[in-house]
Amino acid sequence: MDRLLFWFEGRKAAVSKETIALGIEYVGTAFHGFQMQPGPLSVQGVLERALAYVADEPIRVTAAGRTDAGVHATQQVVSFAGPKRPLSAWVRGVNSAIGDDVSVIWAERVSEDFNARRFAVRRRYMYVFGESDSTPAIGKNLAYWQDKILDVNCMQEAAQVLLGEHDFSSFRAAQCQASTPRRCIEKISVSRSGRMVVIDIAANAFLMHMVRNIAGVLELVGSNDLHASDVEALLAARNRSLAPPTAPPHGLYLVQVSYPNFSRHVEVRRPIILGP
Repeated sequence: MDRLLFWFEGRKAAVSKETIALGIEYVGTAFHGFQMQPGPLSVQGVLERALAYVADEPIRVTAAGRTDAGVHATQQVVSFAGPKRPLSAWVRGVNSAIGDDVSVIWAERVSEDFNARRFAVRRRYMYVFGESDSTPAIGKNLAYWQDKILDVNCMQEAAQVLLGEHDFSSFRAAQCQASTPRRCIEKISVSRSGRMVVIDIAANAFLMHMVRNIAGVLELVGSNDLHASDVEALLAARNRSLAPPTAPPHGLYLVQVSYPNFSRHVEVRRPIILGP
């Protein structure tokens, strides 16, 4: 019996797990969103297959944000329980098996109970507009291209209406299943970088399509079809049917996720189309 117990304890040690957090980036164009689902290609499906290759066993990840089809990420965070491996294996080993559209940028050991979604206290997105007389072939799906010059000052003024905690019913998707439409926007700004215009927005959490719906409204403000007072009225109306169309997904990037007491500083990673 003692010998059997010794073997069993040794076997448990051999298969002991640790919790790992990964920072990943991806081009969302080819994917039907982050979350795995039957049939369509997903970021989660591609990532988990590569992780299973390194772990030599099935792996299931939890992500900080379940981005929609076509949405990009420069700093998505996922967590999972897996067998003990050098951190380099979770970066270089996974990248060798993952393909061209997803990349692991860092790996970190975290506490056993760490959950990339539940522990996140702040998420930050950037929505990128491009200005060009014609849609470019290079970068076509990395920004929402406009054949006009957007008025950044008007967009910035209107964006400030959305700061703070509000009922964002006018900016949520009809199929959104969140228990409450109230969210707190901690930061929102609109700035220009050459021929690119960037909405930079951070909140404790977001409703489904919330950032893209805000981008759709601010685009019309930038075109002088709406004004800051119209955004204020739309927010107060709490009625999605009164709002402009949702901006397309390919302008949107998840750029940072923040955690309390996290050993690694998860920095903002600007979309590469914006330059250094």
